Amino acid sequence: MSAEEQDAVIAALTPVVDGIVATLGSFCEVVVHDFRRPEKSVVAIAGSVTGRAVGGSMSEIGMGLLARGDEATDELNYVTRTPSGKLLKSSTMLLRDPSGTVFGALCVNVDITAVNQAHALIGELAGVTGATAVPTTTFGNDIDSVVDAIVDSHQLRQNKQWSELSRDERLGLFRSLDEQGVFAVRGAAQHVAERLGISRASAYNYLARARNGPEGSVPDGSAPTRTDQDGVHS
Repeated sequence: MSAEEQDAVIAALTPVVDGIVATLGSFCEVVVHDFRRPEKSVVAIAGSVTGRAVGGSMSEIGMGLLARGDEATDELNYVTRTPSGKLLKSSTMLLRDPSGTVFGALCVNVDITAVNQAHALIGELAGVTGATAVPTTTFGNDIDSVVDAIVDSHQLRQNKQWSELSRDERLGLFRSLDEQGVFAVRGAAQHVAERLGISRASAYNYLARARNGPEGSVPDGSAPTRTDQDGVHS
């Protein structure tokens, strides 16, 4: 399928988002993502559950699917939480061309905050308790805020600053960021470096080591030996 044919599929879905939201109501949001432009992947949106607009970025979930490429599968009926506290039930359905190439997604987000509160109240009245932790997902119009959230979540889990991490922990951080699709975003290496307080060259160096092992790596701060051919955009 050519790029023009992929564009046609995405264009055909644009009026669909309005129809779904009109049917399900104001607690629903439907988004069409173009994975070929992750920094501004939102090409159509109806509803305002996450506060995004056309030209907005994908979330951590979308970036993870992007990282898995054509091996990615639909994510259906999962629950997450926005930074503002809304509880969402969502499904992300991938768009593929006839060859199996993933080029976008249709996403449905339903705000179930009120339903969950009512469920908790009924549970308390019935004497049944027990809450399940729900991961927080960053939805935003700016891809940098999503990258920041992913980097910060790693540091919070480790409860350490970059300077306190061991070599293996640093490599593990970069390996995990790569697996989550962070470095598929243009300019992400520079942004991650700034967030961690290290040089851009060091960020590329750690990424190369995380992908390829220590063999042939260069000292911290030296010029990277591999960049764009690894899929990293400077």
